[in-house]
Amino acid sequence: MSEAEIGRQPVGAAYSPLIERALRVAAKHHHSQSRKGGSIPYITHPVATALILQQFGFWEDELLAAALLHDVVEDTPCTLDDLAAEFPPGVVEVVACLSERKRDELGRQRAWSERKREHVEHVRSAPWSARAVVLADKLHNLESIRFDLDAGEDVWRRFNAARDDVDRYYREMIEASCQSDARLVPMAQACLAVLDTLP
Repeated sequence: MSEAEIGRQPVGAAYSPLIERALRVAAKHHHSQSRKGGSIPYITHPVATALILQQFGFWEDELLAAALLHDVVEDTPCTLDDLAAEFPPGVVEVVACLSERKRDELGRQRAWSERKREHVEHVRSAPWSARAVVLADKLHNLESIRFDLDAGEDVWRRFNAARDDVDRYYREMIEASCQSDARLVPMAQACLAVLDTLP
């Protein structure tokens, strides 16, 4: 997608069978999950991630499908092979780039700092499409944090890390995702604008 094409919705591209299939698969795999620290159905997060991409002018079907599916491998029993049986390689590649390795070879939970450090480095070498989904994902997470803080919730206790470590991680991930790519700068700036307002 060229810079000139971003922001222009292609005729007939607002919805597609691919996006419908991705939405159904994501809803099925996340059906019993809630957002961290609350009772909001988890599916709201991948849907919001796709909506944010659209708001920033990204309308490509495979990118939106990947946004809807971006957490199914990381957070559910769904595998990349499962996705490959139903979705184009471009969708699967983006999901693979966004999936943290939460457990070690023995099935033990990995430390938060170790996982995040590895993921930042993985994203740094990812294609721009994956980095776009990362930024939309982070923007929704940050907006959710701000929304919950404004509602008086003790958000920071939900994390397995100190407040400063969470802030540092977000800044490193935003930088690794944006890389001064003109297509991604507006989303990165939006992420930083929210991050800078958090107490």
